[in-house]
Amino acid sequence: MHAVWTPVRKALSAYRTEYAIYGTVLVSSVIAVGWEDDTDLEVLLFVLGSVGVFWLAHIYSGVLAREDDTQPRLRAVLIAARGAIRHTAGLLLAMVLPAVFLLLAVVGWVDEYVAYYAALWVGVAVLAVLGYLASARRGSPWYLRVVSAVVTGSLGLLVIWLGSLVH
Repeated sequence: MHAVWTPVRKALSAYRTEYAIYGTVLVSSVIAVGWEDDTDLEVLLFVLGSVGVFWLAHIYSGVLAREDDTQPRLRAVLIAARGAIRHTAGLLLAMVLPAVFLLLAVVGWVDEYVAYYAALWVGVAVLAVLGYLASARRGSPWYLRVVSAVVTGSLGLLVIWLGSLVH
């Protein structure tokens, strides 16, 4: 039973990283930009492409910043790349839930507007849950956990809105 929960724990732990939070805001902003004018397939491809490009940029910057100059070059680059990939995995994880909703619309199982709204709001919900869990880790009472969830979700919504304005 313990082995079954290990991947779940790893996924939840990856969602707690700054890359997953950044990715959640990025994905939601990209969806907010394209949902009115593009097809569900175009929005899904735009999300996958945008996150892919940003993920590669973060790996690239991670390799440059972490490369150990005391080791042979290829080994140092590979070690830095592995660390950067592991560190930024949350960015890829952040697009999974919204992408699932968009994919459901692409295959025709869900109306496209339902999928768009679900994909947008799942990001806000993830941010709210992260706020709740952060408050719980601090040992806050239930009502402060709820306040933290509302504040975190609201700030996330504000940042998503601002992100959609600049795209």
